[in-house]
Amino acid sequence: MTEVNNKKKFTDFKLPEMLLKSFEEHKFINPTPIQEEVIPLAMNGQDILGSAQTGTGKSLAFITPMISKLLDDKIHSGIILVPTRELAKQVLEVVRDILTPNMKINTALLIGGDKIAGQKNQLKNKPRIIVGTPGRINDFLEKKFLKLHQTDYLVLDEMDRMLDMGFGVQIETIINRMPQERQTLMLSATMPKNIMKMANKYLMAPVVVEIEGTKEQNENIEQDFIHLKEDEKFDKLIDELDNRSGSVVIFAKTKRGVERLVKRINELKNDSHSVNYIHGDLRQRHREQVVKKYRDYKFRILVATDVAARGLDIPHIEHVINYDLPQQAEDYTHRIGRTGRNGAKGYALTLVSPAEKKEWKELSLFLDPSKEDEFIEESKKNRKSRSRNRRSGGGKGH
Repeated sequence: MTEVNNKKKFTDFKLPEMLLKSFEEHKFINPTPIQEEVIPLAMNGQDILGSAQTGTGKSLAFITPMISKLLDDKIHSGIILVPTRELAKQVLEVVRDILTPNMKINTALLIGGDKIAGQKNQLKNKPRIIVGTPGRINDFLEKKFLKLHQTDYLVLDEMDRMLDMGFGVQIETIINRMPQERQTLMLSATMPKNIMKMANKYLMAPVVVEIEGTKEQNENIEQDFIHLKEDEKFDKLIDELDNRSGSVVIFAKTKRGVERLVKRINELKNDSHSVNYIHGDLRQRHREQVVKKYRDYKFRILVATDVAARGLDIPHIEHVINYDLPQQAEDYTHRIGRTGRNGAKGYALTLVSPAEKKEWKELSLFLDPSKEDEFIEESKKNRKSRSRNRRSGGGKGH
């Protein structure tokens, strides 16, 4: 019997021949769920409000229709706003991978921390795809180095994070410099009220695309949880590092916690535990250097705060260890999404201490909402127990 493959292919979309040829060379055959949803809608010119986790292939979902549009329209341009320079570089890398010389579409990267002169030179080549961070693009607009009156395709990627980082005002300024008649794609891992407010203000009758990334995305990731006392964590971590091979990312809650952990690992003087770290207090250039060294296998273990949970795309990461639970349950998905990329097998281990009871409850409910009744029952029992204790021993001295 012949097996029928009903899976969508990129060739099913009405993409320009040059773009399909590029996809063929890169062996892009079947779109991911978000690509399958977003590309046809965007090709029809619709505004989109998309919700998808990291690692679901959303970059290609918004880049494909942008390039397709620019190949048909030789006058206008597109702009992609992202929260960090690391992510901007990764997105531009995807763009440049797909573009071929005969497409004749120039690009520019406008990010903080790099010299303005070099970026001004990029603008002299009349780029039709600009990738950048809101702060630097805003600077270029204020200095009149950049004009967006013919930029009618806008992508706002990781919108929740951009707003968390305080880029709301800059984003509004950028949008107000663009034509009113434009196409806007807003993508976000979460959909809090401030995202919905921005979407209502700047998107025209958007189609909402929600991809439940957690289950499908994490199919390749083996997840384990170990409950132990806080003072047992470090020894358990070292045991796990001894028994695992390949690159590891360890997540800790605070910047100081990251540094303490690295110091303790270094004190062991174990060559197989070569380690480095990144967190928000480090200079941008220093963080980039650390990530580059990690990407080039110069050390095995990277310890990080959640600043690295999104935008860190290194295919060879085999293990993620949550030394501390994340503050927000949603960040768990971003963390473990650093492994199991592109169909590879990944491993995620989470160490849980009694002090993290609140975070563990939130994470448990996030991963399995059916546990809510179990937690409610447990809470009732705890309240009854406390009440009995007060009745038996309370009241004295009052």
